[in-house]
Amino acid sequence: MKLELGKIFIKDIQFATTSKIEGGVLYVNKEELIKIVLEQEKLKCADFDIAKPGESVRITPVKDVIEPRVKLEGNGGIFPGVVAPVDTVGSGKTYCLKDMAVVTCGPIVGFQEGIIDMTGLGAQYTPYSKLLNLCLICEGVDGVAPHDYEHAVRMAGLNVAAYIGELARNLTPDETVVYEAPTLKEGFEKFPGLPRVGYVQMLQSQGLLHDTYVYGVDAKKILPTVLYPTEDMDGAIISGNCVSSCDKNQTYAHQNNPVIEDLYAEHGKTINFVAHIITNENVYLADKQRSSNQTAKLCEMLGLDAVIISEEGFGNPDTDLIMNCTKIEAKGIKTVIITDEYAGRDGKSQSLADANAAANALVTGGNANQVVILPKLDKVIGTLAYVDKIAGANEHTLREDGTLEVELQVITGATNEMGFNTLSAR
Repeated sequence: MKLELGKIFIKDIQFATTSKIEGGVLYVNKEELIKIVLEQEKLKCADFDIAKPGESVRITPVKDVIEPRVKLEGNGGIFPGVVAPVDTVGSGKTYCLKDMAVVTCGPIVGFQEGIIDMTGLGAQYTPYSKLLNLCLICEGVDGVAPHDYEHAVRMAGLNVAAYIGELARNLTPDETVVYEAPTLKEGFEKFPGLPRVGYVQMLQSQGLLHDTYVYGVDAKKILPTVLYPTEDMDGAIISGNCVSSCDKNQTYAHQNNPVIEDLYAEHGKTINFVAHIITNENVYLADKQRSSNQTAKLCEMLGLDAVIISEEGFGNPDTDLIMNCTKIEAKGIKTVIITDEYAGRDGKSQSLADANAAANALVTGGNANQVVILPKLDKVIGTLAYVDKIAGANEHTLREDGTLEVELQVITGATNEMGFNTLSAR
């Protein structure tokens, strides 16, 4: 599998009468985009706004962040099984619009939607404050069920991103990166002396607005399986969940998975990056046992020497994390786990809901319970009506002076467990 990823850097976004990309500027016709959004019958109205880095703007409640991409060569299209027909993607040529995103927001779906601040302290904690954000604000029809509203907003965001991506089809990329994933046989022959490393990516799949989709299939319905890492870049995995905003994998994070990027950077040099294994995080014990058993078996069958495991969410999924870790370690395969912590506001509580001595190599995305004071900003895209109801907030969050007292939990991407965040250790 070989994917040529062409990067087109966007310098500005402006509303215009004609949608196009010219001179690094994305011009969008708002009425055209609203028409696309309102194809979703469960949505009654929509609007768009633009948020730029450094502006005194707060976006909330944030549902998803999506990078526009377009597929030029190879099988399938962007977001296969959802927007494009079902086909195996990850090869050929794909263009992506860098330094910008489509952000879906509006009245709350679930209590775990988040905040993106474009300036101030909050902006320091989210990677999405560095992007030019085209924000879709939409409302569901009266009486719409939360899951129907979530589906409609999700589809609207993906369709808008796909539409904008198409504007780049005839452009020349500013930069091109080639990703190659050899077959197992080719990998054995080409890199005989390098350690065989795999990536186990855990996908949120607890249901009740806690879902991830793989080629359009709800991840709780899958058994662990092997993907080419490049499939993720073409949108084979999309977010459909409202787990705590700090450690939710936005669709943008899937498209730009830093674990995959870093493993590719070392592929053929210090490691042989063999496989991308996806597994789920279901709620029932039998499902956890089944999926962790299959994950460990796949690692063994692939002859892996080491595995990186990334979690999504916290609490209940901590059990899946430790099951995957211990069972893979029992096969004689070394593991490193990536998670975040819910260690209490003072940092003194147990960080994970489950633990085992085998989990002796861990990377943390930070303590989601850490308290920060976010400044009052001049403009809100969306609404402040729910800032006291988001996980990580409380009834005293919105203070008289307009500042917000919150845990990092409310900030989109603050403690992301794929490392798609801004925190580091000193």
